[in-house]
Amino acid sequence: MPAVIAPPRALTHATLAAGTRALARRDPDLADVFRRHGMPPMWARRPGFATLVHIVLEQQVSIAAARTLFKRLSQQLGGMTPHAVAAHGVTRLRRFGLTRQKASYCHELALAVRDGRLDLGQVARAEDADGRETLLAMRGLGPWSVDVYYLMALRRPDVWPSGDLALAIAMRDVKRLPGRPGNAEQQEISAPWAPWRSVAARLLWHYYLSNRRPPHN
Repeated sequence: MPAVIAPPRALTHATLAAGTRALARRDPDLADVFRRHGMPPMWARRPGFATLVHIVLEQQVSIAAARTLFKRLSQQLGGMTPHAVAAHGVTRLRRFGLTRQKASYCHELALAVRDGRLDLGQVARAEDADGRETLLAMRGLGPWSVDVYYLMALRRPDVWPSGDLALAIAMRDVKRLPGRPGNAEQQEISAPWAPWRSVAARLLWHYYLSNRRPPHN
């Protein structure tokens, strides 16, 4: 029997590979994804304010549209920093293409980081339950946004971002379900993949992207 590898606090390329192989031994459907499509990419993002803004922009729009808007906003502001965003009111941010709601979320987030009410370094160092509670207290950061931040920016190994459309589609296909699973069903199906649910998510994103274009980031 292969040795059980305890997941690290943050995934590395080596532990991503170890987790992928552990899941392939445990779940024949994930093993088939791995066999056909190979090792999933890490899809890591830099922790911090800019990534949180990018995740807010990704809410309920395509990845490509959010990427374009983030790039345009960064160029207009001269960099995606809390001070740059805070210096613009909601009305001015909307002129760059943000909806009123997302402009408000980004502005409030910028003020909180700039003024020290939200310490993202402390969030990264804290126990995950405490850090998640801190982020969820911010307007505009719901469970999906916080899950994606923990999965991609902090690279936690055991996060399942319920509410992700691509993952729901991939899970439906890979598990041969009659329809897209809701959040509760996703949690039930993904539970046996602990403590590597972030790796399972990467495998299913890898499946989704290998069968659909443009690529997910």
